[in-house]
Amino acid sequence: MKAIGLKTIRVKAIRLKERIMKTTWAAPSAGLRLAGAIGAIVLVLDQLTKWAALEHLLEPPRLVEAAPFLNLVLGFNTGVSFGLLENDSAYGPWLLSGTALLVVAVLVVWAARSDSRAEAASFGAIAGGAVGNVVDRLRQGAVTDFIDLHAFGWHWPTFNVADIGITGGVGLLLISGLWPRRAGSEEAGERNGKPL
Repeated sequence: MKAIGLKTIRVKAIRLKERIMKTTWAAPSAGLRLAGAIGAIVLVLDQLTKWAALEHLLEPPRLVEAAPFLNLVLGFNTGVSFGLLENDSAYGPWLLSGTALLVVAVLVVWAARSDSRAEAASFGAIAGGAVGNVVDRLRQGAVTDFIDLHAFGWHWPTFNVADIGITGGVGLLLISGLWPRRAGSEEAGERNGKPL
């Protein structure tokens, strides 16, 4: 076996450094930038409103009637949006968080490849909401919920701003999918002749 000298290693390191320095890194796509901005807004609003709910609704535990159809009341959810898949397993928060982060990774890839502003905004809202709930789940083992919509004695499951981002993002994605793109309009960023 041939011994490699220090000079050879140094030369190879210099060549590797030169190749790295010549590499050009592509700027993030417009879709990824939009998704990142929307996701960051949803995440920040979610965490700020959860902090406010914990500060003002926990000590003492109370219900605030904000409107005839809206109460602010503190709750904790070990499941996903609107209390679905609730469990008390020690592994539950980790499993749900891991799944959510995988979904976020897929959404980031889709946003980077998307040429539709509506789709990119949808992916960002969903990802921001998912990360907001992951932060809670990993920090305290459950998601903080505090928004209680009700009418005629019927209450919607308590939710938070992250859930609004997720639900709104999915809704926008479904709505944007109802209008097929015209041939040739993808380059112009249009659907049915109108800008996205």
